[in-house]
Amino acid sequence: MIRVAGLVQHYGVRPVLKGIDLEVRGGELVVILGPNGSGKTTLMRAIGGVLEPQEGFVEVDGLRRRGSVESELAIRRRLVFLPDHPWLPNRMTGREFLLAVGGLYEVPFGRLTDHVDRLLELFDLTREGDWPIRSYSSGQVKKIAVCSALVADARILLLDEPFSGGMDPSGILALRRVLTRMTREEQATVVVTTPVPELVEELADRIAVLSDGRILAFDTVDGVRRQTGCSGSLADALERLLHPDSPDKVARYLEGMKR
Repeated sequence: MIRVAGLVQHYGVRPVLKGIDLEVRGGELVVILGPNGSGKTTLMRAIGGVLEPQEGFVEVDGLRRRGSVESELAIRRRLVFLPDHPWLPNRMTGREFLLAVGGLYEVPFGRLTDHVDRLLELFDLTREGDWPIRSYSSGQVKKIAVCSALVADARILLLDEPFSGGMDPSGILALRRVLTRMTREEQATVVVTTPVPELVEELADRIAVLSDGRILAFDTVDGVRRQTGCSGSLADALERLLHPDSPDKVARYLEGMKR
């Protein structure tokens, strides 16, 4: 469903992605993990069509991103990309915004209005849905942004840091359950980024571990554990893969506190 081949991106003279190859199957939920500055957001922006690859290419459902106007429009009809810090129209109410997004994706109006009501209820925004977005807390802004991705009824979702930005535990749990059902029962394709492995350990079909612009591992959670020789949590396996010297650093820091 999604194919990334030889993707290279850099900002000025600083390389960010260094020849990324990645394939995501239809109906799969893939989580991209990695430390801050590893290139997760840049990769998502390239897959989402915001950035044009400087080398390599991205294909979605067999169509080349930015290959032609026709192919790009066809991709945009079936894919939603939610950035980690999306722009929202602050003067609109949450309900108005969701209705506008659904209209853009040509969701039938009867289905759309029902879906908006259910999303607002799911994320505890029924009352706030008729308030201007500018009056929302940061967590409520994050929730309405996530709702805007779900209301489009797209079969491919790219969600950059959807669990961050003040999302409360209830919202995180609701989103995890919705994404699980979408992929398991409705065969949607979902790609999510997060720096927190505990949020997605039971959610992901496969995880891609990104570090310094390269993919260090792309496998199931158990596969990553086997690769690192770690039988503990996913967080422990990632620590061994990404920061093998972390225990020594902690020990040196604690030793310094004794002086």
